[in-house]
Amino acid sequence: MAILETPSGLPPKSVSALRRLRLTSVPEAISWLILIVCSLAKNLTDVSWGPGSVKVMGPVHGLLFVLYVIFWLDAWNRTKWEKGRGALYFVLSILPTGGFFAEKSLRKEEEAGVIAMRARKEQKGTVATS
Repeated sequence: MAILETPSGLPPKSVSALRRLRLTSVPEAISWLILIVCSLAKNLTDVSWGPGSVKVMGPVHGLLFVLYVIFWLDAWNRTKWEKGRGALYFVLSILPTGGFFAEKSLRKEEEAGVIAMRARKEQKGTVATS
């Protein structure tokens, strides 16, 4: 499977894992960008909110990053991504705006999994009633 190809036929728990990872990716990216701005403000200017904001945003971003990594491992385990695809999602978490790109790609995978689940349910329903 190519790195940006979407899988089909994912089990429900895999779709849930993708959803958790997707929903964590954007807040993690936003907190990363805010932390960068706060760090620059602290070190390059004399603004009074600089040092305090880093003390607040550091742990917030750290918590979101840890959640992202936990959800990334869970999604990788459940979806059985190839190494390249799993590594791509981890690298995107390290890049300041990577979470936005991860969210877009994960949304496509999640939608493909939901469509495949619905198709399987409909197929089972028609077979059972026939």
